[in-house]
Amino acid sequence: MNETMVCAVGRVATQPVYREVASGPSARFRMAVTARYWDREKNTWTDGHTNFFTVWANRQLATNTAASLTVGEPVIVQGRLKVRTDVREGQSWTSADIDAVAIGHDMAWGTSAFRREGRAETAPSPTPPEPNWETPPEGSAEQGDTRVQHPPKAAVLT
Repeated sequence: MNETMVCAVGRVATQPVYREVASGPSARFRMAVTARYWDREKNTWTDGHTNFFTVWANRQLATNTAASLTVGEPVIVQGRLKVRTDVREGQSWTSADIDAVAIGHDMAWGTSAFRREGRAETAPSPTPPEPNWETPPEGSAEQGDTRVQHPPKAAVLT
């Protein structure tokens, strides 16, 4: 099946609404995406048209979205674009929704602290030893050794 995947960069326009439904957690919020262009006459950046999207998140993405986003924050959303048309009270309405696959803060505007949620704590794996980056002294036995040393592979947690 062909789907229209989009990546939208904008700001959170409404506080995310979180709900527990039969199929699992769900969250939605409105996102504003404003085009900007360079106005040569005014010699400044000018805001263009603003598009609004309803962003839908499901399962763990919904839980993390509701806990992480607030109105006005810059975000990047990737997902499937769904354009719907309805008739309400005799008028035709068109809405654009994004069924999100990934949501994150736009780091061009600030910093963010990532915390992994919802995973069982496991014993920490031992830290591999730091490789010796020092150049061996001239004339030493190690001088001609051009092999690259790799740290031991870490155990894969499932």
